[in-house]
Amino acid sequence: MAGHSLKNRRVLITCGPTWVPVDDVRVLSNQSTGALGQQIALDCALAGARVVLLEGPVQRPLSSAGIRTLKFSFLAELEELLKKELRKDTAVVVHAAAVADYQPKRPVRGKIPSGRKTLKLELTATPKIIRSVKRLNPKALLVGFKLEPKISPRSAILKTRDLFRKAGCDLVVANQLTARGYRGYLLDRKKNNLACATSRRQMSAALVRVLCERL
Repeated sequence: MAGHSLKNRRVLITCGPTWVPVDDVRVLSNQSTGALGQQIALDCALAGARVVLLEGPVQRPLSSAGIRTLKFSFLAELEELLKKELRKDTAVVVHAAAVADYQPKRPVRGKIPSGRKTLKLELTATPKIIRSVKRLNPKALLVGFKLEPKISPRSAILKTRDLFRKAGCDLVVANQLTARGYRGYLLDRKKNNLACATSRRQMSAALVRVLCERL
């Protein structure tokens, strides 16, 4: 990594799923493992960065002496952590967490009885917290992520458009994860495809290389 330009730079990374409450016992979540965000955290630390990892409720938490890990479970907890950490001098924000897109409109207090034959939940869209990053820390280089069932170089440009336009991302990773494996593309604001990767390790290495070049 030429120049080790991440040396002593503060890199803030989010990873893993987020929970939203259905009642006081149950939650809605997703299948994110947090593995890509964890790999990026490790690679940034190897490049000399001061890494802060905001890690959701993953099955395999990251344990590394060189990385400061702050845990969250619920979406609201992630929002509060982001607000707090973005007040500090931060060179890069890698927002790899799989944030819930919808939440129950009215979470139930207590526990919904388990004997019901059917249960209807009215869901409402959650705030796009990635759109607050540049507002809270305009100088940080922002990396967003877009997961799709199927991705190609052409569809990657279309699917990431809102992340560049509405969230102000500087780079976006568009990826797919299927039974046949991983595939991802790293794009910049000018629609350039900077890398194509067929594993999380490849994508992480490509992203860190580009970050080193741009900082």
